[in-house]
Amino acid sequence: MWSIIQEKFRNHPAQEKVVRLLLERGFQINAEGRVVSGSIEIPHTQIAQEIGVDRRVVDATCETISKDAHLMAIFRNIRTMPLLRDVAPLLGLGVIIITPDDAARKGLLGSVATAVAEHGIIIRQAVSDDPYLTENPRLTIITEGKVSGELVNALTRIEGVKSVTVY
Repeated sequence: MWSIIQEKFRNHPAQEKVVRLLLERGFQINAEGRVVSGSIEIPHTQIAQEIGVDRRVVDATCETISKDAHLMAIFRNIRTMPLLRDVAPLLGLGVIIITPDDAARKGLLGSVATAVAEHGIIIRQAVSDDPYLTENPRLTIITEGKVSGELVNALTRIEGVKSVTVY
């Protein structure tokens, strides 16, 4: 998917910034060419301010997406997902952040999930940053209850794990 998007916006780096923001936040483009989250419209001026571009860049990006059936299929159907990371401690949940040495490594999520399960901990949420969209991608695991030091040690021994942060 990312290679298709990069090709469409290769000669427009400011518009590529807009596309990255839309994908990172799970914002959609509606039939009118406006940025939305569900039925809530997000003003193009606010998006422009967020990433330091002119509002017209956001307008042009949305227009480009609207005129391309493949891009519209992507941006009409993308969805925002709530990430529990910042509220997990307030809910009595554990948080494990895995920083990989190579985010494109196959099997890392499976190895981490296996280690967590072997320690008798239930995973409530697992979110992996897309290495094509995020400069320093991480794997965030939200668990039922607290994480033991024994589990942290097990996670650090998994091939491909650069660091483990728990809170």
